[in-house]
Amino acid sequence: MKIALMLFGFILLLNSGFAQYNNGFGLGNVTKEQLQLKIYDKDTSASAVVLDEFGEAYIDNKGENNLILEYKAKYKILKSSGLSEANFRIPLYKDGANKQLLLEVKATVYNLQNEEVISTKFNPKDIFTTHVSEHWDEVTFALPGITVGSVFEVNYVLESPFIFNFYPWKFQSHLPKVRSEYWARIPGNYIYNIAFRGFVKLNLNESTIIKDCFTPGGPYKADCALYKYAIYNVPAFITEDHMKASINYLSSIDYELSEVKYFDGRVVRYTKTWKDVDNEFNTGENFGKQIKKAKSIYDKSIPRLAASAADPRQRAELVYDYIKKNITWNGRYGKYTTQEAKSAIESKKGNVGDINLSLVAALQAAGLNADPVILATRDYVLPHELFPVISDFNYVVACVDLGSEKIMLDATDPILPFGLLPERCLNGKGRVISKQPENSNWVELKPSQKRIKKIEMNLIVADEGLTGTVNIISDGYEAYDTRREIVLQDSESKYVEQLQKNQLNLNISDYKVQNLDDLSKPLVETMKIELPLESINNRIYFNPFIFDRKLNNPFKASQRLYPVDFGAPEENTLLFTLEVPGKIEVEENISNAAFTLPANGGRFLLNATTLQNKISVTSVININKVVYNSNEYPALKELFNRIVESHNSQIVFSKK
Repeated sequence: MKIALMLFGFILLLNSGFAQYNNGFGLGNVTKEQLQLKIYDKDTSASAVVLDEFGEAYIDNKGENNLILEYKAKYKILKSSGLSEANFRIPLYKDGANKQLLLEVKATVYNLQNEEVISTKFNPKDIFTTHVSEHWDEVTFALPGITVGSVFEVNYVLESPFIFNFYPWKFQSHLPKVRSEYWARIPGNYIYNIAFRGFVKLNLNESTIIKDCFTPGGPYKADCALYKYAIYNVPAFITEDHMKASINYLSSIDYELSEVKYFDGRVVRYTKTWKDVDNEFNTGENFGKQIKKAKSIYDKSIPRLAASAADPRQRAELVYDYIKKNITWNGRYGKYTTQEAKSAIESKKGNVGDINLSLVAALQAAGLNADPVILATRDYVLPHELFPVISDFNYVVACVDLGSEKIMLDATDPILPFGLLPERCLNGKGRVISKQPENSNWVELKPSQKRIKKIEMNLIVADEGLTGTVNIISDGYEAYDTRREIVLQDSESKYVEQLQKNQLNLNISDYKVQNLDDLSKPLVETMKIELPLESINNRIYFNPFIFDRKLNNPFKASQRLYPVDFGAPEENTLLFTLEVPGKIEVEENISNAAFTLPANGGRFLLNATTLQNKISVTSVININKVVYNSNEYPALKELFNRIVESHNSQIVFSKK
């Protein structure tokens, strides 16, 4: 992903009234051609298309806390599934007496009747405001007279006192756009960190100076920098399999206030250095102080627990298991604690911060070098590395330095093995927060293990169908997911019921599982199976991929701009043997297949043989990388095409 980071210095002293420049597109210019449009040729699947979109953000002369956004857009409805685009939901943030406001809404719906353009105005009385939470209200309104073929225009104005985040702009959405343009007028004494994210490049990126743009009163005046950005023919953003949070890929511009230079000579810095952030975390009431308080409690018990350990790794494992058993996760994320360390320890329950900061303290009490690591989960935005944005982080784990290796630990899940971070944490880099300045740095959040699954099947064709034994050996992330599934089902019997539901007419008996509680070993499942076979025109068709059959290719797009992210490398192996009695003849075995990705990126091998009365099938799928870029996508898609083709093929028998 390309992230262009631009640092601009300006001063926040602003303009008055609505924008006074020749900006955007004119409202009311709806043509018959637009109303007659049936399909958007650049995206024939689109249910609607944004014909034009424009926004301008600036600070009003009413005061330095008056951030204005003027927004207008023109939509075309192409299919019935696009009718909901005329229903608007606008979130408004509030913090005490400070709140965002919707100042004005204008909208018009255009339809073609008897070759005549008919317009219907929106009535502002049909705007509704709903209280959502302590910090959010929501404004909703729906435009009248919307049908397939309608064109509508909407124009509204937002006002905000929260100048820390200048209005962001998303060029991409779930709809394609013919044009999306954004202007930002920023007074010269405000410095914003401005970040452009995304893969669709800007067509317009220019800036000019506007003299005396901001006149807040008295003798004070300030010039403004006017920034103009636009993208034309913006493709719709489609969420695909194996990708992180969409916010990381949407083409957009975000702002964060770094510094303000006031007219009286004062300079206020908002964005801090990482050194400042480290100090704030280490001395923070809900972070560093709670680690210190928890350590003072654990100093009385953990050394005795760790005394039996032969080496530092065993000490760390004992402490890790102790925290997992003694504090239960309440399901909530967070980089900070939500309660006093003593309360979390005594109540034996807490959020991610309560648990993993206690883990850091317990590791330190065991005489180990441990620090917290703040990070963003995979469903969250990737953190900025060049300047601190604390809101980019929503999670914390522990990092223990054992000398020869540094191990990341998350004690929120009792079935998570030592050293295995949950996949939700495998998201770019995390930031180590240490009292030792030289240890505060960025660390890669890489998977420590693969996702490994091996299926061994030995079956016989009998009168009633197929019978035989199945062994499934899972390791790494695959073992963790299977253990979690068994736990979620509450019992092994319910888990077996779920396995049977996934394969029609499959009957499982004598199911046993080994190493369910020994997280350091692979999980081994053994079972007997029976599967009836049906004859069609004296022929029997059978697919050997009873478990984990890939029916569809997850990669359907002809091209992909965004990386494919598997979270962890994968190894999947099937060893299948089938004995066939003499009264049944094998007419056709499944075909051999082989496909290898460039640069040892992965492979699929399938070898099927028929020897006398025995059929053997060996299938190997290796995904050797975590992330594949857009240039590697075509080969990756073809790899899965081959896998799906083989997994949907069948062995054909006939009765002699």
